[in-house]
Amino acid sequence: MKTILEMFIVFFKIGAFTFGGGYAMIPLIEQEVVINKKWLSKDEFMDILVVSQSLPGALAINCSIFIGQKIGGMTGQIVATLAVTLPSFFIILIIASVFIKFRENYFVNIAFKGINAAVPMLVLVGVISLSKGLKKNKRTFIIISMALIALIIFKIHPVVVILVSAIYGSIFLREKV
Repeated sequence: MKTILEMFIVFFKIGAFTFGGGYAMIPLIEQEVVINKKWLSKDEFMDILVVSQSLPGALAINCSIFIGQKIGGMTGQIVATLAVTLPSFFIILIIASVFIKFRENYFVNIAFKGINAAVPMLVLVGVISLSKGLKKNKRTFIIISMALIALIIFKIHPVVVILVSAIYGSIFLREKV
């Protein structure tokens, strides 16, 4: 029960103090569940992250479901998911109830501009952190390059790139058992 309560507090904190969605949460989730609490190894976290990105729905919720399952089974899934979503729910509820009064307020506008400026940096920290777990070889470089070209130059939808990468990996990157 203590671990479930700890998990609730960890995911509530992540949900409460992260702006910018799931990708901005990745470094915080990794810090808490891999480094601080040691509930998962780096490889387990990477596996959960890849599967969470591949599934429909919000990344943070998908991650919380898998991590919750690993730590506390079905109860862990429910607790982690509620914990990561409750802060956003309450914040949106509060903002919506008072936003009309302050939507033209200068200080509110500049605060949101500051938050918006920080979000890409949080995503970049997540990318850098995840790249540390990759094998540094020619094949990885080629896959990353092809994915970036497909996304940026040819404007191929990210879901298509993820599916093609998953198919490629399942065919060509299977480890010998």
